[in-house]
Amino acid sequence: MTGFLDEKRISNELAWKLIQAAQKKAEELQIAVNITVVDQGGNLIAFSRMDRAPILSIKISQNKAYSAAAFGIPTHEWYEQIKDEPSLKLGIVHTENLVIFGGGYPIWVEGKLTGAIGVSGGTEEEDRLCCEAALNFLRESSSVK
Repeated sequence: MTGFLDEKRISNELAWKLIQAAQKKAEELQIAVNITVVDQGGNLIAFSRMDRAPILSIKISQNKAYSAAAFGIPTHEWYEQIKDEPSLKLGIVHTENLVIFGGGYPIWVEGKLTGAIGVSGGTEEEDRLCCEAALNFLRESSSVK
């Protein structure tokens, strides 16, 4: 039928597989993290807190996923875009739930934003590696429904 969007979605089952891939990377790195998967609107699909993951990082992982879904870019790309804009750099940080450091990635399927993943609890680089492991799993599988 014309006029309807062909929408790709992240199922709950796939969200847990993404979490497992990110968690496996965290275990390899010997860190404990919080992992959040959201839909394209930034709404929670699945969340996991590894044993001993920092409590403060729970909300940070959720905000990283939300930020990546809301703007369709990895959170680590924000600073580069605002660093030379003083008023934006000072003002944007007051935007509720926005994170401008690494560890949040949008999930694109066939050119469509389907959701995002956020990881927090390690260093910025470690959080990014965990997200990238989940995205690599997605690329290697045909689990997208």
